[in-house]
Amino acid sequence: MVGNWQVAVRARPTRAGLLAVIALAMLPLAACSDEGRLILNTESGAHAFAVEVVDTAETRARGLMFRQELADDAGMLFDFKEEREVSFWMMNTLIPLDMIFIGADGVVKTVHVNARPQDPTSIPSQVPVQFVLEIPGGRSEEIGLEPGDTVEHPRIGSKAP
Repeated sequence: MVGNWQVAVRARPTRAGLLAVIALAMLPLAACSDEGRLILNTESGAHAFAVEVVDTAETRARGLMFRQELADDAGMLFDFKEEREVSFWMMNTLIPLDMIFIGADGVVKTVHVNARPQDPTSIPSQVPVQFVLEIPGGRSEEIGLEPGDTVEHPRIGSKAP
């Protein structure tokens, strides 16, 4: 056993072997980074956001509750897996948020700007949507986001899980 260990340690790995190990190690990161990046296309250009995806009843119910900050280029993408009317509220949410209601095709349907922290008032989508993106309050106005603009994400416009 000791002899085999010594041989393994002394053997020089090939460059191809090292590249294969590195590529395999990065696969989970690549999968996460694809789902973790979203683009909002507005008249002012393409705006990238780092997003968390929530797609179960439990994770959607918690959302961004109790978070005390959210970076300007961060957000949460809610995937309801089918188009339907949805409604949100801000109870237990400590930061103002913009809610962007998005169809399965990636088209922005409606935008609710600066939802007030801790407000229990319902914020409805007004139309059937499959996705809702929450970003920092006021950010959608800063980038000029309007209904009709488009969203790019691996789940949007595809049959992703």
